[in-house]
Amino acid sequence: MERPGLEVADIFRAYGPAWRRAQTGHLNLSQLKVMSAIEQCRTAALGGHVLRCDHCHTQEISYNSCRNRHCPKCQAKAAQRWLEARQADLLPVEYYHVVFTLPAPISTIAYYNKAAIYRLLFDVAAETLLTIAADPKRLGARIGATLVLHTWGSAMTHHPHVHGIVPGGGLSPDGERWVACRRGFFLPVRVLSRLFRRRFVEELEKLHQAGQLRFFGDDARLADAVAFAQWLAPLRTGEWVVYAKPPFAGPQAVLAYLSRYTHRVAISNRRLMRMDEHGVTFRWKDYRTKGRTRQKTMTLSHDEFIRRFLLHVLPSGFHRIRHYGLLANAGRRRQLAHVRDLLNVPPPIPVSDEAPVAAIPTFICRCCGGMMQVAEVIMRQQPIREPP
Repeated sequence: MERPGLEVADIFRAYGPAWRRAQTGHLNLSQLKVMSAIEQCRTAALGGHVLRCDHCHTQEISYNSCRNRHCPKCQAKAAQRWLEARQADLLPVEYYHVVFTLPAPISTIAYYNKAAIYRLLFDVAAETLLTIAADPKRLGARIGATLVLHTWGSAMTHHPHVHGIVPGGGLSPDGERWVACRRGFFLPVRVLSRLFRRRFVEELEKLHQAGQLRFFGDDARLADAVAFAQWLAPLRTGEWVVYAKPPFAGPQAVLAYLSRYTHRVAISNRRLMRMDEHGVTFRWKDYRTKGRTRQKTMTLSHDEFIRRFLLHVLPSGFHRIRHYGLLANAGRRRQLAHVRDLLNVPPPIPVSDEAPVAAIPTFICRCCGGMMQVAEVIMRQQPIREPP
């Protein structure tokens, strides 16, 4: 694959050191680790190996990847591995795409309460789907859902929302039959939105009462219970954005969608256009307009570009892809096997739980197409540590 002309790593290497000095005391450890990983990705700092062609004796140096989940260069292979594991979970039914979005005021406080509010977003969105689907007036079935967290808009602004991928049906309450939803229609969006709003506000109040929310700057006043209740009041009646897209065109379309969305980062290298003394210019999509005019360009100062990128660094250990209901990890294989029996479809090719024996990688020479062998291993550089 040809290397893009400009990468996020180039911006971090050029302007990251000065920006870190200016932000001393304002960056958390996770953000510093992400910057360091992206700057060192596929450089001599992480080590690598020298390849030599057996036929034409051409040599190439290949450096190791950082494998950080926020690195634009390291997500393609991670996504492919994840998709291969998910293929066995697909059912021969319609799949639907549902999106739950947080209102702007909650997005603001979510930035410095990421773990608590992102977790709440996952749990309430899943509860909303499972509750409405189980209602006998709606679908009357136990469904499954895969939720993927995105925290950005196209311009890298803070915009937390979850994408839900849901099979179009579920198990009957007694588990003895498959209940399919009406063709082309999953669940009423307005009903989903109302329940999502009510339950999220209720759980947010509980977090505040338990002292699990922090507030800074202009929002510091919200630490007071009365001020928080006044701030929350308009959110109880405002519109919360929940929408459903038309069903996917078959299970393979679901995989194609997931391959684009599951391992995305705030901005990909291919959207970057140039970096100069004026800042960083990149392509973005303005969803408020229609047609070709959606595609626009934006130029941000170097500092603002770095700031926006790091807005979306997740807390350490936080899972941004989660499964619920029939697809929950605990009983997924058993429940999917039962669903396939009810649908009278053959089981997928079994995948062993045991780790496969590591295969020797094959390297092909770009000059002559011959086999290349590892001629030398380059050890990673030892980080410089301060004495204790």
